[in-house]
Amino acid sequence: MVQVMWLVIGAFVTFSAGYLGYSRYLSRFVELDDDRETPAHKYEDGQEYVPSSKPVLLGHHYSSIAGGAPIAGPITATAAFGWLPAILWVAIGNPLFGSVHDFMSLSSSVRHEGKSIGYIIGEYVGERGKNMLLWFAYLTIILVVAAFAYLIGAVLNAFPQAATASVIYIALAMLFGVYLYQFDLPFLPGAVAFVAMVFGGVWVGLQYPLALFATDALPAGTIVLFGDGGGWLPLAQALGPNFAGWVLMTILYAFVASVLPVWVLLQPRDFLTSSLLYTGVGGMLLAVIVGTVIGFSPVTVDVASAGIEGVEVATLVTQVEPFTGFVHEDLGPLFPFLFVTIACGTISGFHSLVSSGTTAKQLDKESDARLIGYGGMIGEGLLAVTAIVAVSIIAGSNASLTSALVTFPAGGGALLTVFGLSVTAAATFIGLVFVSFLLTSTDTGMRLGRYMIEEIVGTPETSTQETVVNRYVNAGILALAGYLLVASGTWENIWPLFGGANQSLAALALLVATVWLANWKDTKQLVSTGVPLVFMIGVTVVALLWIGIYRNPSTILAGEAGGTIATVSLAFQSVIALVLVGLILALLRLGYSNIREARGGLDTEAMRGEPSDD
Repeated sequence: MVQVMWLVIGAFVTFSAGYLGYSRYLSRFVELDDDRETPAHKYEDGQEYVPSSKPVLLGHHYSSIAGGAPIAGPITATAAFGWLPAILWVAIGNPLFGSVHDFMSLSSSVRHEGKSIGYIIGEYVGERGKNMLLWFAYLTIILVVAAFAYLIGAVLNAFPQAATASVIYIALAMLFGVYLYQFDLPFLPGAVAFVAMVFGGVWVGLQYPLALFATDALPAGTIVLFGDGGGWLPLAQALGPNFAGWVLMTILYAFVASVLPVWVLLQPRDFLTSSLLYTGVGGMLLAVIVGTVIGFSPVTVDVASAGIEGVEVATLVTQVEPFTGFVHEDLGPLFPFLFVTIACGTISGFHSLVSSGTTAKQLDKESDARLIGYGGMIGEGLLAVTAIVAVSIIAGSNASLTSALVTFPAGGGALLTVFGLSVTAAATFIGLVFVSFLLTSTDTGMRLGRYMIEEIVGTPETSTQETVVNRYVNAGILALAGYLLVASGTWENIWPLFGGANQSLAALALLVATVWLANWKDTKQLVSTGVPLVFMIGVTVVALLWIGIYRNPSTILAGEAGGTIATVSLAFQSVIALVLVGLILALLRLGYSNIREARGGLDTEAMRGEPSDD
């Protein structure tokens, strides 16, 4: 057993070195210049291109990229392989791989009119490469929606108090948007008032828990909206009616939120989410230090609705094994599945979509890219560390991968008792933190999926194209496809596929950055993006082939899928995995050919950090 404070200290040292040293170098390397007009100012339209102050944009960006993935991934990896491999990959990979990826994605997009990474690759390898990458990103978005909807359903089913708090939080975010953008009232007093009301929502949740359908072990006084029904829901047999109901509600919420103007929900909600994030992550990290140095009083974690009863946390030391073996029976071998399971805590392709999809359109000054791009990813690494710590102090938290997911609020709640909070209140707050991240990433992802289709179609020329790019039709297709993928009903099937696709997209975003640098100047080194690119390509191709050719077909042929819907879902997942591999290899070939040409003397001075006029 090891004091969890050493996990925190080790990660903090590598993160600090990365931000203070490496990010400064990268900022000079890409020649950030505040005198250069950003797309937010050049194309300001009040809808998508909106110049935002550094703290507001950091809040949007941080909460959008953080989501629930840097919590769920490290939790799953810790339960599968132990805390040592998980903390090493986060502490080392984040500043050298993930933060570089996010910073370069944001910087390259800002230099290309705030366009997506698909548009950027098209500038260099042609329309075919652009469309291939956009389709890859679109398929990844479907997996994002599926994975995060499953996660939200799991947490709200286990913590009905957090369900109430989440509903209040969404309503307050919309009111905050009206306060800021319709009434044009002062930011600071409004921010203080609305943040305070969000925290008040936690208290309301403790008094009035909320469930859609009745389940065993609901807290006393729970408001059950639809009684004992719910058996008709597609996922009710596999997950339970309440769980399945929250999954469906999440899909519907993401659909509605993704078609609203950014000022209505996205920007104000993301600021409020960031306040929860800073408080939750900062509070948990501080609790580790205070509890270790000053002392930690033993507490009993008893959350019956989450299946956690009578678990004592006596001291802040690891209760799970540091290393459990090279192969996990459900996930597969440590290589490649450690690296695709942790996903967003270390490096995430989804971040390139956020950076080049919404953040680049709102960047006020180029120099802000260092804090928001590189620093935002470091912050996400800290969130991953708290997840590893929280699950490590709960004995038995690695009994199964699905049960480990709901251990995070319980473990986080145990940590926060250092400050005098009850376990139930603290666990409810951490549950709200978890869900708020997940909601943010889910609807942001669906919005980004809309952008992908719009860029693929371009200017509609037929009635069919006009229908496809319609925001409601576009978002509806994403919602239906995401819901079908959840139908496999098991976390072990959903998350590794999402991780494989997500990390593959990260590799392709690094390929885009490398191509950009190669075409900009022949003096630009390609090591900072090239080394992570090669490693991530190897990891993700092996993972996707394992899923598409071996794991899912074996499950189907053995008759272990769990019904017709689940079988169709697994088959759909295999098809997606193999299509993704084909797209990866084709794009890699196109990118490599372009880099060879650029470094061979063709157009080496064509790009001076600006987009071409073609």
